[in-house]
Parts: sequence; C-alpha cells; structure tokens
Amino acid sequence: MKALRIMALLVMLIGLSGCGYNAIQRQDEAVKAAWAEVLSQYQRRADLVPNLVNTVKGYAQHEESVLTQVTNARAKVGSVQISGDSLNDAQKLQQFQQAQGELSSALSRLMVVSENYPQLKASDLFQNLQVQLEGTENRITVARNRYIKSVEEYNAMIRTFPNNMTAKMFGYKVKPNFTVENEKAIATAPTVDFGSKPAAPASAH
Repeated sequence: MKALRIMALLVMLIGLSGCGYNAIQRQDEAVKAAWAEVLSQYQRRADLVPNLVNTVKGYAQHEESVLTQVTNARAKVGSVQISGDSLNDAQKLQQFQQAQGELSSALSRLMVVSENYPQLKASDLFQNLQVQLEGTENRITVARNRYIKSVEEYNAMIRTFPNNMTAKMFGYKVKPNFTVENEKAIATAPTVDFGSKPAAPASAH
C-alpha cells in the first residue's frame, strides 16, 4: 500500500508539472517580485518629499497651499499599501494608483511654483533634489512597465489550456493591472523641467 501511495504521489506530481502548475507558481512569484520593485521605487519618491517640501518652504513660504497638498498626498500614499499577497484586489490597486497619481500631480504643481523663485532654483540642494526626483520617476516608469508585462504574462498563462484547469483547481485567478487612465496620469507627472537650469546661476550672482 505504501508503494502504491508513493506511485500515486509521483504520478500526481508529474501531472501537475505537465499541466503548468510549476510554471504558474514561477510566474506568480515573478509578479510579486516585480510589484516589490514598484513599491520600492514609489517609496524612494515618497522619501524625497519631506526634504523637497522643506527646501521649497525655505524660499517660498507663501506657497503654503501647494506645500500642504504635497504633504497630504504623501500621507495618503503611505496609508494605501498593497502587499504581494493582495494583488488580486482590483479595488485596492485602484486606490493605490489614485493615491500615487495625486502625489504626482501635487509634485508637478510644486515644480511649477518653483519656477517663480529664482533663488530656490539656484539652490544646490534644490537642484540635487530635482535630479533625484527625475531619476526616481524614471525608475518608477521602468518598474511599473515590468510589472505590467509580468501581470500580462501571468494572466495569459492561466487562461491557456491546460493551465487554466490547473489554475482553477488551485485558486489562481486573473490579476488586475494598472488601468490605462491612471497609467497615463502617473506616467506624465510630475514633469521636472531642467531647461531653465542654465539661467539659474545668472539669477544668483
């Protein structure tokens, strides 16, 4: 009987492998890893916000409303988190996107305001923060695109026969992805304009 059980287990394991179970597992883990990178890059941006706000405040104290919007948007981002195990929740993902989009818009407005303060633009600290912000936005775009592709590959895999049968058996479901509307909103903001940098030293002599 023991030998029969072992044989049955081996047959089942071989069958699962042939039905794509291992491949689904690998792709699911790839999605989680891609999401972890997305979170890492968004956190990197959030960590820049306090220094950015404080620097702008030092030169533009009258822009309290814009600074408050950025601070509040950062706080909202911190309150909306999604772990790799809850990526199937479309509502949570939408809330996450909305919060990140609001922070992007707030940062964009902050950059527009900074154009009105030549001394701020000439500040080495502010220019360094601009460079970090631009680099972080680029990293976010790369990480987000990798995640989108990873989810697309996962969803395609579990919809394909016989993987779809295995996915149904073990509870693997199609994962929601970034929506087109929020994707565009996040991808286009904030715009960090370095075109005016050459003029900054002239305003600080």
